[in-house]
Amino acid sequence: MTLLPRFTALSRITARWPASWPLQPLPAADWARQEPTHADADPALISAALERARARPSGNWFVVAASREVRADRPFGTRVGGRELVAWRDTGGQVRIGPGACPHLGAPMALAAVDRGELVCRWHGLRLGARPGPGWSPYPAHDDGVLVWARLDALGGEDPTEVPVVPRRPAGRTLDAVTTLTGVCEPEDIVANRLDPWHGAWFHPYSFQRLTVESAPAARGVAEGDDRFTVAVTFKVGPGLGVPVRAEFVCPEPRTVVMRILEGEGAGSVVETHATPRGPGRDGRPRTSVIEAVVAGSERPGFAVASRLAPAIRPAMTAAATRLWRDDLDYAERRYALRTP
Repeated sequence: MTLLPRFTALSRITARWPASWPLQPLPAADWARQEPTHADADPALISAALERARARPSGNWFVVAASREVRADRPFGTRVGGRELVAWRDTGGQVRIGPGACPHLGAPMALAAVDRGELVCRWHGLRLGARPGPGWSPYPAHDDGVLVWARLDALGGEDPTEVPVVPRRPAGRTLDAVTTLTGVCEPEDIVANRLDPWHGAWFHPYSFQRLTVESAPAARGVAEGDDRFTVAVTFKVGPGLGVPVRAEFVCPEPRTVVMRILEGEGAGSVVETHATPRGPGRDGRPRTSVIEAVVAGSERPGFAVASRLAPAIRPAMTAAATRLWRDDLDYAERRYALRTP
């Protein structure tokens, strides 16, 4: 009896809610009574989309890290494809990337000092920089303002390009956050996960609701401009509230999937999922990092304030992406385990 007046009041509020507002009320949802999506999530269709993505050129470029992680006061060490790398910035702020081992006696250059834009080895003081020398060949590097890329021609095995295939991002003032997680799988397992939009509301009900795949490319005979998935989905932002949008998923190169908002709040904003192979772990199985960049933009006046508060907002953006990818890495690792003996 006491719930009826509350329900009636809520219904009236919902009925009068302006459709132009970015936040919209969400009704309570019964997870088990969603419309099943297994019939539409055709494995052959997903595999065909994956193979088309893998056939696209990358120019041998691999995402290394977030731009903010590569600094001028200390080196950044990592691995890509089993190769030890070190990245740093020179006196002009330009990113430099070189081998991770000192050519003298193999000291880890990730522990070197940065002095006047060059690395100084802590074992014997050898100074290394952008110029090649005996045993020292720096790699081409690119900083797109959000991510740092390295061109590794021996690993990629393709015709090299001057710059990587950087997805189109929103113009004007933006807010970005980068999340990195690593799992036991290969890049194709990460990409295949993102090429299955049908699992979103089932596997991530805490983030997505009312997800409908509006269109998907066929398994064969797909024109390049039609090779995309479009979805309508509501991003949950709090109890009973969500932001409805239309979005597309495209693969501009073999290790990248981009979700771009087409309509709704933040139109033009992107979520770039990059899969970077790290090489085998101690158990001999491959490791792959998901390096996901969220680049948000909006013409609303309040967004200018939000972008100035980026250091305070980024942790929340990163936490949301981390929660999603902890689940999706289980998905990718499971795929890898099933397809490899």
